[in-house]
Amino acid sequence: MAKKNITIDDLATMVQKGFNETAKKADMDLRFNSVEIRLSKIEKDITVIKEAMKNLVAENYGKRIEKLEDEVKELKGTLAMLLK
Repeated sequence: MAKKNITIDDLATMVQKGFNETAKKADMDLRFNSVEIRLSKIEKDITVIKEAMKNLVAENYGKRIEKLEDEVKELKGTLAMLLK
């Protein structure tokens, strides 16, 4: 394979082309800001979902505890009648 001689000007042109193809800070800032906004929305949605789930679980446990209390009262009443 023949060796190609590269001049300083050729090298400078290649380096400049590489820099031109690299994303600029302003472009990256815009993209990061966009991602940050989207993540903030996701965090808010997750907070709302967690709160709703917490309330739902608390409500369900409350109903289940009330039902168990009623059943225990019924069992106590039945046991009291049997022991008389």
